[in-house]
Amino acid sequence: MTRQGNIIYINGPVVRADHMEGFMVREMVMVGEKKLIGEVISLENDLGTIQVYEETSGLRMGEKVYGTGTPLSLKLGPGIIGNIFDGIERPLSKIYDSGFKFIPEGIGLISLDEKKSWDVEILVKLGDILKSGEVFAKIQETTMIVHRVMVPPGIKGKVVSTVKSGSYTLQDTLVVLDENGKKYELKMYQEWPVRQPRPIVQRMPIEELLVTGQRVIDTFFPLAKGGTAAIPGGFGTGKTVTQHQLAKWSDADIIVYIGCGERGNEMTEVLEDFPKLKDPNTDNPLMDRTVLIANTSNMPVAAREASIYTGITIAEYFRDMGYNVAVMADSTSRWAEALREISGRLEEMPAEEGYPAYLASRLAAFYERAGYIKNLNGTEGSITIIGAVSPAGGDFSEPVTKSTKRIVGAFLALDRELAHARHFPSINWLSSYSSYIPILKDWFKENVAPDMMTLRSKMMRILQEENKLMDIVKLVGE
Repeated sequence: MTRQGNIIYINGPVVRADHMEGFMVREMVMVGEKKLIGEVISLENDLGTIQVYEETSGLRMGEKVYGTGTPLSLKLGPGIIGNIFDGIERPLSKIYDSGFKFIPEGIGLISLDEKKSWDVEILVKLGDILKSGEVFAKIQETTMIVHRVMVPPGIKGKVVSTVKSGSYTLQDTLVVLDENGKKYELKMYQEWPVRQPRPIVQRMPIEELLVTGQRVIDTFFPLAKGGTAAIPGGFGTGKTVTQHQLAKWSDADIIVYIGCGERGNEMTEVLEDFPKLKDPNTDNPLMDRTVLIANTSNMPVAAREASIYTGITIAEYFRDMGYNVAVMADSTSRWAEALREISGRLEEMPAEEGYPAYLASRLAAFYERAGYIKNLNGTEGSITIIGAVSPAGGDFSEPVTKSTKRIVGAFLALDRELAHARHFPSINWLSSYSSYIPILKDWFKENVAPDMMTLRSKMMRILQEENKLMDIVKLVGE
């Protein structure tokens, strides 16, 4: 920590410092005497702009900014499943057990429990040649999930040392690789920058249905494994409840639920409900396949912006093991509002409705991390992203909904009139669509019925006809 800057400007989560020569863009820094976690977002001459992921109340001019030399990264290893994290992967239950009702400032970047022992089964022997992504050990993390410990991307070599199968902690070295005299110590976790997509071999064609357990979605507007979907709807139309239903009943192996800027009460409901619910396929607790990221509306705005990337990075890690992962982002509108607030404090030129000009590209970069993928170790896995959108006043022509609609493959528009009529899920069958129907025709023929698509088209025609007749009824009377 020899490189130090001096704070010269504080505006909410945005801090500027001078003497920032030698710092890098996207480098993680410690800000002030409390060592608040921040990230360098721009550099100009010796001036640096930092967004701080913790509350900046009490920060003073002249305090130091310390460089770490690394980007903001996550620890990826056993202990993620069944846990609840904040936007930068700090475990909330561990913080609560330490005696804090709220996250204290300057607590640092704690993540996985380094003291907990795991039963590790080593799958390699001396002399084996390992390449990036290969599985060298496995751990039964929960009743439903086997954690496959992989060689981190960018590392390969010959096994020159290995421990026996047994009980180990996160800090224990399991395997040592040698590549041309350079030694790599492999532990059961790896670190990865949140904003950088994990490497893959290739994208595979999408051809399998994600069974959601909701008949209106599976029949009329099917989602594919590796696809993307948006659930837009005004206040009270049931976005969060629909997301909860998808998290409970969809046939993905792992669910990553990102509560991004939504009400704390709703996250509490998830925390209370999920441990009680059983998985319909295995009868095990639903939390045994779920990761929760809680970044409620009263948490720092910069961490809300990071929470989306935290969730998708965790999803990519499990996808690399060969699992099908479903990511629920609730809500991408609150994330966009966080971008807008930070952009305003940075004095950037606003675009439509005050959102930054790069809103569409940021949304696209997030949704494009979905897909059906061939991994580095030869396995196949998928990430399906389902994002809720909360347009103000239910106006679907606002920038976040418009930008999202251009990107996603399925659009499940929630209708206020249906919601008021207690018709849930309140998916409007005329405004919604799915571009995965032609892709999934063969899947439906083989797994449901040969005439499934014909019957679906017939039902849609009946509903469209009913809509025309309802217009006439309004004019003429019943």
